[in-house]
Amino acid sequence: MASLCINSSPFPPPSHPRKLTETSLSSSLLLHNNNNHSLGSSLKPIVVSGDPPSFVSAPGRRILAVGDLHGDLKQARYALEMAGVLSSDGQDLWIGGESVLVQLGDILDRGEDEIAILSLLRSLDQQAKAKGGAVFQVNGNHETMNVEGDFRYVDSGGFDECNDFLEYINGSKNDWEETFTGWVDVSERWKENRTMSKNYWGPWNLVKRQKGLIARSILFRPGGPLARELARHAVVLKVNDWIFCHGGLLPHHVAYGIERMNKEVSNYMRGLHENDNTVKLPFIATRGYDSVVWNRLYSRDSQDLVDYPDKQVFSMLEETLQAVGAKAMVVGHTPQTIGVNCKYNCSIWRIDVGMSSGVLNSRPEVLEIIDNNARVIRSKRDRHNELQAAAYT
Repeated sequence: MASLCINSSPFPPPSHPRKLTETSLSSSLLLHNNNNHSLGSSLKPIVVSGDPPSFVSAPGRRILAVGDLHGDLKQARYALEMAGVLSSDGQDLWIGGESVLVQLGDILDRGEDEIAILSLLRSLDQQAKAKGGAVFQVNGNHETMNVEGDFRYVDSGGFDECNDFLEYINGSKNDWEETFTGWVDVSERWKENRTMSKNYWGPWNLVKRQKGLIARSILFRPGGPLARELARHAVVLKVNDWIFCHGGLLPHHVAYGIERMNKEVSNYMRGLHENDNTVKLPFIATRGYDSVVWNRLYSRDSQDLVDYPDKQVFSMLEETLQAVGAKAMVVGHTPQTIGVNCKYNCSIWRIDVGMSSGVLNSRPEVLEIIDNNARVIRSKRDRHNELQAAAYT
């Protein structure tokens, strides 16, 4: 298991899309930070185990969790501003200090600024590490679907963004990291130039769609530049005493191995081949109603769980948490029309509020965890602006 101290040191950057070399962490690697900011901090460094990250020790940190974003950059920024980690001056600056932000997946599909959101989070991660904080993402079902070539839920603007982004990176002379993090700053201009261009394709909508489809296929196919970017993230992440995943972790997932699942999904996305020269997708994590990214067992209301009584679901959740040594689990995937909420003695938090304009266009909400005490941050403009709170021992 690899270990990495990230008080400020970034993960090894993925190779540029034109270079297919692989960068990985060696076993038991510990990178120490000597930046000046650490001199004024009383907190111990953040330590990450696994590649991609699977287990995170972040002593004393404020943890923020944000649910499904589905290509809505405006709502994503609003949520991050509410969380107190993103500046509200339009400069996309990290103001969260030593906080840890976790995004629960489903950045892709149903919106037109998917890559811009990925770029923003990568930029914030770099900035956060320089301040003693960190940004983590977990992959959801829409991330794995796109790497598999399933584009059923891609917005037309999403195909356009892929076409623009591919042209942008092909014309860039910078390395991948600088190119990728810079996209959020220029994507709006590319979009404006596209819509203002003469006739904007005119009657050639079929040609436009084909170009976008080809661009997306190049970017997201296993081993493609954006698939490799997604490969940096886990499907299950444990931060301190909390488990974060998109759909839900079950006992048989734990028995299979969290780090094993994360590594297999990451290798698939990177396009790494097994001995038989086929790229194998780990079904236990990404396929089926009870896989990690598709599971809705913990997110549905009791009346929807005909085959699983509440008592049985609670028992499975308790077994899972005990097996991984966690106090609670945070999931997305299933929009909660009542907002962020908890169930089963608040051992499960459901934080997908359908904030994207491509889903419910609801007001963003953020889960905040401090010293194992959780509360919901809601918009001050929301008439239901009381903060829910739950304490853990």
